[in-house]
Amino acid sequence: MSRNTPNNYLRTFGYVLKRTNYGESDRILNIITPSGKVSAIAKGVRREKSKLAGGIEVFSLIDVTIHKGKGELGIITSAKMIRFYGEILKDLNTMEIASGFLKKINIAAESSETEEYFDILGQSLIALNAGDNSKLVEAWFLLNLNRAMGEEINLYRDIEDNKLEIGTRYSWDQMSACFKRDENGEFGEDEIKVLRLIITNGFNIIRKIKMNEEIISRVFELARVTSKM
Repeated sequence: MSRNTPNNYLRTFGYVLKRTNYGESDRILNIITPSGKVSAIAKGVRREKSKLAGGIEVFSLIDVTIHKGKGELGIITSAKMIRFYGEILKDLNTMEIASGFLKKINIAAESSETEEYFDILGQSLIALNAGDNSKLVEAWFLLNLNRAMGEEINLYRDIEDNKLEIGTRYSWDQMSACFKRDENGEFGEDEIKVLRLIITNGFNIIRKIKMNEEIISRVFELARVTSKM
């Protein structure tokens, strides 16, 4: 959250989404904060003895202060790492998933502002760092990112506008973006229940739900198919 600072300064928590080398020793950073995305330059950060370098790592929660001048880019005056999700870096697949999360949030926050992006990314990084099922984490991330963007999938009515019923099987119709009755469909009451829970609860609740790998895989595939990012 933002803290009390002079009017031309912003002090906030954030996650670094993208770092771009600039000039001989600077970097331009895209940072997602509880108030939205900001872009700022870290001057001299690529120099060997830079005090900023340790505070602007990806896959970490940072406390950053930005001086807001007349230009589009602010200037980072201080940065401190609050929490580093180092376990993510120990597995290539996990690191690729987390990197994808950063890219998707970076793009989504470009066209719309919501406090939810910061929270969605934070919960997802915490879960990956803790070693939670990566498919379940990614499904939670994608479905909640869609919801935050106003693209929540319909989990209550089918393609014919009938209520989804217990004991009925469904398949996903991509053209209409709805479920349709299908006796051989992949989705039943268990999958739909999990999907509903995902978009109404934080991941700390989802990780406690007992579900087999088949359900997780079906939910994961649907999240990928319906993703707008």
